[in-house]
Amino acid sequence: MTNRVVVGAQWGDEGKAKITDLLAEKADLVIRYQGGCNAGHTVVANNKTFKFHLIPSGILYKGKICFIGAGTVILPEAFESEIKGLIAEGVDVSGLKINPLASITMPYHTEVDGYSENNATKGKIGTTKKGIGPTYTDKMARIGLKIQDLYSPEALNEKLDIILPLKNKTLKEVYGLEPYSKECILSLCEKYAEIFKPYVCFDWQTVLEDAKRDNKAVLFEGAQGVMLDIDYGTYPFVTSSNPIGGGAATGSGYGPKMIDEVIGVAKAYVTRVGEGPFVTELKDETGNKIREIGHEFGVTTGRPRRCGWFDAVTMKYAVLVGGLTSIALTKIDVFDSFDEIKVCTAYKDTRDGKIYKNYPTDVFIHKYLEPVYETHKGWKQDITGITVYDKLPENAKKYLERLEELLETPISIVSVGPDREQTIFRKDI
Repeated sequence: MTNRVVVGAQWGDEGKAKITDLLAEKADLVIRYQGGCNAGHTVVANNKTFKFHLIPSGILYKGKICFIGAGTVILPEAFESEIKGLIAEGVDVSGLKINPLASITMPYHTEVDGYSENNATKGKIGTTKKGIGPTYTDKMARIGLKIQDLYSPEALNEKLDIILPLKNKTLKEVYGLEPYSKECILSLCEKYAEIFKPYVCFDWQTVLEDAKRDNKAVLFEGAQGVMLDIDYGTYPFVTSSNPIGGGAATGSGYGPKMIDEVIGVAKAYVTRVGEGPFVTELKDETGNKIREIGHEFGVTTGRPRRCGWFDAVTMKYAVLVGGLTSIALTKIDVFDSFDEIKVCTAYKDTRDGKIYKNYPTDVFIHKYLEPVYETHKGWKQDITGITVYDKLPENAKKYLERLEELLETPISIVSVGPDREQTIFRKDI
């Protein structure tokens, strides 16, 4: 039994869903441990494309238990839509369970998120406007609603008597938005209770204890990426939770001793959706070429992703704070037609020439930084059908081995296309 965490090692959108899907085949229990429906994961299986936002992609395998953990926030309408979409595709969702300690995204959360983003004149974050940040804000302020509250009229009434006066005052006086009556919220909560009822697992402790006792394999699935972590990412241009490996222990219900490996998923280049610093960003034809070949458009928003060369500075930082034990590198096939490929090995401060080999966490100086590149020869060959590492072109292997050298971390999986079969495993997984 090996328990693994799958972590985004860049700014999200690295191809985590495919890697999670592959590893879920040998797992017994898959737990999504943080984030909300602001995440978008795409899996191609059996000639079908599935787009996940909150439900663990391991649901595509029959007989798996898929948990949405306490560290997540759930927008009920989005959850219901995703469930209906999977059922329409013939996917069995009977193995899906929700921890009753997960937080609920309420309508006022999405309203506040949309207002804040639409009216920001400076320091815009680039959120998905799904209410994720405001939900986590209320959770930390101890005025949020949990799934379990929906099934306890006494608790729900008491909480709303505390929450609504505060929330309505803020909605009206700070945002100029309409307040909510208690009757309206209670009516919504009745609907939400029906949506979640088939999936809420009140005996979640027993399920987790049994899996541990029976030596079952557990897969922890994260959303977003290390560089979007609320504590270690490019703050304030981050998400509102902890995607790093350590976040799996707090968001899942299992302690850190349950974790054996942390696999960081990274693209062979870098992308970012939303605002924030991005030293290797390419605003030229090369960036457009990567975007078009790699189909770099957001699953949740449809926004074109910002693209750039692989950044070993941020990636080495991600290895450290993310707790990565190995790397799954995706989309290396995007470079099949490239003559040259660049890798950023350091940053140079244009003000004084200072060289940064370690990641500078003060993101407000990043506008003065430029990448220091080394250049690698392309392989000019279609590698999408290769499933054995030794059969890769020499220049492709040199590129991968150089990344391992720079990051001092092994690359255990190489993805050469979107399908499950288009994967090279460099060790037994």
